[in-house]
Amino acid sequence: MKKLLSSLIVAASLVAGPAMAADPVPTPDAVKALKSDATKKKYTIATVVKVDGIAWFDRMRDGVKQFAADTGHDTWMVGPSQADAAAQVQLVENLIAQGVDAITIVPFSVEAVEPVLKKARDRGIVVIAHEASNIQSADYVLEAFDNFAYGAKLMEVLGKSMGGEGKYVCTVGSLTSKSQNEWIDGAVAYQKEHFPKMQMVTNRLETYDDANTDYNKLKEVLTTYPDLKGVLGGPMPTSAGAGRLVAERGLKGKLFFSGTGLVSVAGQYLAQGDIQYIQFWDPAVAGYAMNMLAVMALDGKKDQIKAGLNLGLPGYTALTTPQGAKANLLYGQGWVGVTKENMDAYDF
Repeated sequence: MKKLLSSLIVAASLVAGPAMAADPVPTPDAVKALKSDATKKKYTIATVVKVDGIAWFDRMRDGVKQFAADTGHDTWMVGPSQADAAAQVQLVENLIAQGVDAITIVPFSVEAVEPVLKKARDRGIVVIAHEASNIQSADYVLEAFDNFAYGAKLMEVLGKSMGGEGKYVCTVGSLTSKSQNEWIDGAVAYQKEHFPKMQMVTNRLETYDDANTDYNKLKEVLTTYPDLKGVLGGPMPTSAGAGRLVAERGLKGKLFFSGTGLVSVAGQYLAQGDIQYIQFWDPAVAGYAMNMLAVMALDGKKDQIKAGLNLGLPGYTALTTPQGAKANLLYGQGWVGVTKENMDAYDF
């Protein structure tokens, strides 16, 4: 079957080398083994995301669907129509009532989902979390990379674009989104050490993973600080919101952007030079990887889920655990950096 997961280059450099996004990714050997064993139990696994209907999680659904096709497990993805913690909690409650075998989740608010995920685990449901490095009520937490390093790279690019000085702002989808806030922590720490003449002029802008909210909040900041020189975007939609603002106001070369994004969302602004740099990991691969961990846990292979594990997926071939962290927190090495020079290599 045609694979939906595109290849990633493991990158920590400013601009990753070309990745053939349209090329199929061979099914990992571990999954081939599961697929060939007709006696294997089939599981029901639901992936719960922050918000359904945006490009990022549309891409994650591709990975979840491919995992179902590759393995025969009943896997699917759900999410609230808007980024809303209470709505996400209700979805998890519904899944508990359905008696699913496992839940993989990208929490909008870690604090909000902790109680309901504890309830799920108390019922024997395996829980795998993503973008939630501080979550307690999960069997395993899978992060695509070291969050502080990811944010530091974003700031390295932004600082160079700004000439090492000037005012900037940072956005997060939610003030309680642990991973995104760690990205910003890493970015600000890098700025203070390497670009002391730069100044963050507001608290982190909470934009609820919505490009229109990004646009409107950034427009308000620009009104207050007309000499604003930089935007560092945590959530993917900021790339579109900032690009739109720069294009409409004619601020190309005056207001710079570096942040999480996808070519399918921010490509026009990259091509036009309205934004300079986006960074991302493949949500489809992340969705696939979470489901792999869920099946391993359900199959009684928890002893294998630890630092050093090779999932056979791009960016997840040598999982690590940060020093001093719990053993169930696992990091991959899965981010890439994109500019207008290499954006054509990515089709999502």
